[in-house]
Amino acid sequence: MNARRTGFTRIPTVTVAAVAAAGLLTLSACSSADSAATGKDGKLKVTASFYPMEFLAQQIGGDHVSVTDLTKPGVEPHDLELTPKQTAALGESGAIVYLKGLQPAVDDAVKQSGVKHVADAASLTRLEAHGTEVDGHHHTTKDNGAGGEDEHEHEGHKHGDSAAADPHIWLDPVKYAEVAKGVNKTLAEADPDHKADYQKNTDALVKKLGDLDTAYRDGLKNRASETFITTHAAFGYLAERYGLVEEAIGGIDPEAEPSAARVKELHKLAKDHGVSTVFFETLASPATAKTLAGDLKLKTDVLDPLEGITDKSKGHDYFEVMTSNLKALQTALGTK
Repeated sequence: MNARRTGFTRIPTVTVAAVAAAGLLTLSACSSADSAATGKDGKLKVTASFYPMEFLAQQIGGDHVSVTDLTKPGVEPHDLELTPKQTAALGESGAIVYLKGLQPAVDDAVKQSGVKHVADAASLTRLEAHGTEVDGHHHTTKDNGAGGEDEHEHEGHKHGDSAAADPHIWLDPVKYAEVAKGVNKTLAEADPDHKADYQKNTDALVKKLGDLDTAYRDGLKNRASETFITTHAAFGYLAERYGLVEEAIGGIDPEAEPSAARVKELHKLAKDHGVSTVFFETLASPATAKTLAGDLKLKTDVLDPLEGITDKSKGHDYFEVMTSNLKALQTALGTK
């Protein structure tokens, strides 16, 4: 073996070469990983699972991120299937923002991606179950206005990370703000050079969400009714936050068809609680809602679950659509 002499000992030449090569390989691997996580424009590559997660990433990341939404406008997120190209691209993300439990295809892809910096919205706030069926009857949660819940409504309301947990946390501005803070932390860890900017953007977003919460509290105080009917149970968190009762035609699945017993029950609920409007949404068929409204001679209107923004949306972003939802609820509930 060739060697060279030093003042202290003999170091095999091959060992020096091997160490140098290993160092170069390590630097190359790091460089490759950094390059994959950052685009040619120098921005952190963030992948979001669907619109509410995309909105958070854009608002918090600002000019320092490039956000890709896995769910295209107009696509029902619950039914999303990923292409091999999308799955491969996910692994090149610098950060991922998603909501575990909403989209099984995304859950699997994230698990296999190997991406280090991942914000799971479901772990950043407390998930609850809304609109469960007890003894064949549909029960929903109603806040009693003092931060608690009416006992007769609490039968169908459970806390915890069960499989039946309601994923629609973004429709509650308070919970959405909690998620925003977690996303901020993930982006800061993925891109520490812009940590201060991420924090500044998060503070501004949380303040706007606080203002939205106030608008809902004040705007829904004086109402003639507290019950509203929707096509699917997307507004459980919103109803609980503002002391309302959501009665869904179907369940968490927007395409679920109601049973004959459920339709009969809704007829009675509408009459007993002075319901004036049956709400439908933009990404699912309004047929069932319109049939029920026709049978009861009620009005129909849009209450958008904000799972995606399209040309049919009543607003261009989260805040505009949430404001539109508030106005629709005010009209339906007879606020003064």
